[in-house]
Amino acid sequence: MTGEIITLQIGQCGNQVGKQFWSQLIKEHGICKDGQSLNTSETDKVEEDDPTIFFKQNDSNRYTPRALLFDLEPSAIADVQNSFPGLFNERNVWVSKDELGAGNAWSKGYDYGLENQEEFINMIDKEIDATESFEGFQLLHSVAGGTGSGLGSNLLEALSDRYHKKIITTYSVFPSSESEVVIQPYNTILTLRRLIEHSDASVVFDNKALLNLATRVFRDRNTSYEQTNQLIASVLSSITNSLRFPSYMYNSLPSIFSTLVPTADLHFLVPSFTPFTSDFIPGVRDFKKSSAYDVILDLFDKSNSMVLRNNDTPVYLSVYNSILGPTDQADITRAILKSQQRIKFPPWSSSALHVNIGKKSAYNITPDSDKVSGMMLANTTSVNALLQTACSSFDVLFKRGAFLHMYQDGKMFQNGVEEFIESREVVQSCINEYYAAEQETFMDDVLMEEENIVGNGGMLDADGDNII
Repeated sequence: MTGEIITLQIGQCGNQVGKQFWSQLIKEHGICKDGQSLNTSETDKVEEDDPTIFFKQNDSNRYTPRALLFDLEPSAIADVQNSFPGLFNERNVWVSKDELGAGNAWSKGYDYGLENQEEFINMIDKEIDATESFEGFQLLHSVAGGTGSGLGSNLLEALSDRYHKKIITTYSVFPSSESEVVIQPYNTILTLRRLIEHSDASVVFDNKALLNLATRVFRDRNTSYEQTNQLIASVLSSITNSLRFPSYMYNSLPSIFSTLVPTADLHFLVPSFTPFTSDFIPGVRDFKKSSAYDVILDLFDKSNSMVLRNNDTPVYLSVYNSILGPTDQADITRAILKSQQRIKFPPWSSSALHVNIGKKSAYNITPDSDKVSGMMLANTTSVNALLQTACSSFDVLFKRGAFLHMYQDGKMFQNGVEEFIESREVVQSCINEYYAAEQETFMDDVLMEEENIVGNGGMLDADGDNII
């Protein structure tokens, strides 16, 4: 049985992405905006789906998301609640009492987390108590502002410490260079350290790539974050499809991410999606119908990636695809063979493409329900472009000592700027690890290092156990 997953939505971005995610899930599981099921009797019930992975169900067939919403100012959460009146558990909503926000500073968000950590843990524990086989967390946030980055970082540390045997996945939105938050490089590097040290898998989104993709999908130059959040929600829905419509493979988070994460440090995953059918994006423009063969190959096209890359031939450490719609197994086999010929794997890799054939919802019927769409998660060295951009932007500010005064009152910075320096080193070490992974001797070096490890190595097997 697939275990339950608790979603943490943090800050403005996290709650706006969460709004689109729950909108997609209630459509796929036949749930009204207030949580009432569309099933009027057991005979009408579609047995293929299991909404209880992400929803609690009460005796009157009403569903409540297993979600906790956090923010330091009320507008984003109020928008979510107004969009789904009565859907969310009021006890799982937290807004700071002064409602002033974090002023885009990581340190303020982080300190709010420290001050209220006992209350947060109690909220989380109560939600875990309502599960039968709790599996793990997914955390939605941005790394650029103050709340998603700072409060998100503090919660990641707390989750990793208290629930270290449960899988923690993050969905992290990275800023574009045109962002108005001048101190975003500091926030990003400080948050990246926590993503590296305290998450098991981090799915990353690049705002610049999202905006480019949204312009093409919606055929509108005036794209909005609401539209890019719909793209992100499509990825979240597809990743969790095999959990919510379970089959004999990939029916747990560890069974998915154990195929993608070769070592604890190399856990940044780049998503791609194509095409965006109307069962994901309502009112999407017409597009050419594709076979599973075409979709799998198109997922490697950099124009369908949600992270910009500066290398046309990145090295793929591992690949996971979720294909939805009517498929022919022969098409998938041909696509796997063709992909293995086209893309570059490191010498130590098995060169395997993991493909899940998912199920489309019987509730969410649209004109595109008979069309194939696909989502890819790739553990690839192309993520270094995103990490290096964050480092380069940080270095420009930090070299000049610019805006450091905005952090000096934070509890993490009472002894100076060491936290900045250490965080920058941790991110650089991750970049170096990705470069090292391209080499033939990488796994030899890893195995040699593991012989000297004492304690928990933090890697996951397919059953979700921590192993070394």
